[in-house]
Amino acid sequence: MKIYAHRGAHIGLTEMSMSAYQAAIAQGADGFECDVRLTADQEIICWHDADTARITGKRVTISSTRFADLSFADPVRLEDLLQLAISAKKDLAIETKHPVSTGGLIEKAVLALLYSYEEQINKSGITVTLMSFSWRAMQRCKETSVDTTFLFKWKFLASTSMTPIVGPSITLIRSHPEIVKELHDEGKRIFVWTVNEESDIELCLRLGVDAIATDNPALARKVLR
Repeated sequence: MKIYAHRGAHIGLTEMSMSAYQAAIAQGADGFECDVRLTADQEIICWHDADTARITGKRVTISSTRFADLSFADPVRLEDLLQLAISAKKDLAIETKHPVSTGGLIEKAVLALLYSYEEQINKSGITVTLMSFSWRAMQRCKETSVDTTFLFKWKFLASTSMTPIVGPSITLIRSHPEIVKELHDEGKRIFVWTVNEESDIELCLRLGVDAIATDNPALARKVLR
């Protein structure tokens, strides 16, 4: 079972920061998970929320602000995180956020970046996947060479996924552990989010989940040992 650092290993650190991703390496994570958004000047940054309020206390909208003007929030560019993943040989799971005013432009931009690094990615041996809660976003990526993960919270959505990887929440797995076998029987790989409790990590391990996203890779690594 692979361990992905959810927005980095951010227990005691700022989530989505480069320090959190570097801590994930030290804690034995197999990969990084990040959320991505486009700035006003089309820079792809690793940022979960639509604005900066929760992290910085200052409300600035990401999509209407240039990258240089977000320096107070110190956002990580996806390209920089990709370079770290390649050099550290860590897998990368990239979640595109929706709905956004630019529609499918975020997927187009991320795919263009990944294709520009295709040789380095292949040489490093890492796996890069695109994820979203948006069915339409995943459909846009269907004909590409990049693996995709459809994320969901409700059981009925599992049957609607056209992606090779599916991403149920840990809450859903607790309530319906049988879906792990059902999805595996369909040939799907399973990426569960966000798994922070030791009992939940053990549950995912027992069920044969393929990968988890966690805020605490050190705890997950301890359980897996």
